[in-house]
Amino acid sequence: MRLDPTADILGLVDIQPTFMPGGELPVADGQAVVPVANRLLALFPHAFATQDWHPAAHTSFASAHPGRQPYEEIDLPYGRQVLWPDHALAGTANAELHRDLIQTRIEVIVRKGFDPALDSYSTFFENDHLTATGLDGWLRQRGFRRLFLAGLATDFCVAWSAEDAARLGYEVFVIEDACRGIALPTTAGRTTMDEARDRLKGLGVGFITSADLGA
Repeated sequence: MRLDPTADILGLVDIQPTFMPGGELPVADGQAVVPVANRLLALFPHAFATQDWHPAAHTSFASAHPGRQPYEEIDLPYGRQVLWPDHALAGTANAELHRDLIQTRIEVIVRKGFDPALDSYSTFFENDHLTATGLDGWLRQRGFRRLFLAGLATDFCVAWSAEDAARLGYEVFVIEDACRGIALPTTAGRTTMDEARDRLKGLGVGFITSADLGA
């Protein structure tokens, strides 16, 4: 696949130690995305990154809801919410971008989830689907039209970002070997990974590997 440096941008979603083995909300094999992301950064002249950035007692934390356990679901004013272990606490080392990630081509970093009453998976909108992060305006002013997404986790923050980007009119690709998923069980033997893939394919999101880009 040929890249257009004027239209294409790499999006690195939540490549933070908090989501890797040893972190507070580990995604299996999550650390493996770092070297792939670095190879991709060598190909893309432009990149952005996001960070989950939560205050203590965030509403998405199971610890904020007495009697609830991580990975249970509850209804909150903005919709259905998975309750997570405390993670990505603002200002902590595990909430920083991974130290081995080469950041010289990352032009903007979007921090999300800092409102204590509202979670945020997508790089474009908080989970109320109304509160914008500002990333769309930045991308449009710069003239980017194709987004290539990598990071953690495939079935949550990467998938929600891809879905919003497609609905906003971007051409979107998920780079599968540069992502890792959580794969929570849903129904009838399916997981959140299965459901995310179905949703994204229905919106025309492409699934590629770093090899397709020559990385």
